[in-house]
Amino acid sequence: MKRLLLCFLLLSAVQLTQAQYYKTDTVQRRGFDPSRLIIGGNLGLAFGDFTNINISPMVGYRISQLFGAGLSINAQYGSERFRDFYGNTGQRNQYSIFGGGVWGRVYPLDFLFIHIQPEYNKVSLKSTYYDTDPKTIVKDNYGVPSLLMGGGYTQPVGGRAAFSVMALYDVLQDNRSPYQNGLILRMGASLGF
Repeated sequence: MKRLLLCFLLLSAVQLTQAQYYKTDTVQRRGFDPSRLIIGGNLGLAFGDFTNINISPMVGYRISQLFGAGLSINAQYGSERFRDFYGNTGQRNQYSIFGGGVWGRVYPLDFLFIHIQPEYNKVSLKSTYYDTDPKTIVKDNYGVPSLLMGGGYTQPVGGRAAFSVMALYDVLQDNRSPYQNGLILRMGASLGF
């Protein structure tokens, strides 16, 4: 916990020292302003007994200095392998997830945000049980809602590009949720922030 607090304070100090170099534009534009578009997303990769490939593009609009909102798409492929004491595979689950939703952000500070994202995902699951003779395959398709809430940090990396880190939690906790009662850590990049 102390290391996390130290990292947060260090990142805050870096952001505050950079803030003095930002130019402020005093001209207010009316109507659609292309410079307020947010285009980006997240990419996740994990390999091994638990494999996950996640591609989550997003597009949005910075409504004001304090608020941003947009649409997101969620596409994932995953596989998990369960082994017995001797290392033999007893069960393997393969799943694909496709869905999306809307998201909203509140920026209490330019570099910190609160993120809310309701979404609906379609899950296709294939479970193979190797400890039966013959092996058994069970398939299932279902839809599941999620409500991701949390916060994040965004760091400009030049021009209008930014790098962000988020920690989210599915507060609905549907028993078939792909987020399974755990903290969701996401890193991504975006144009516009």
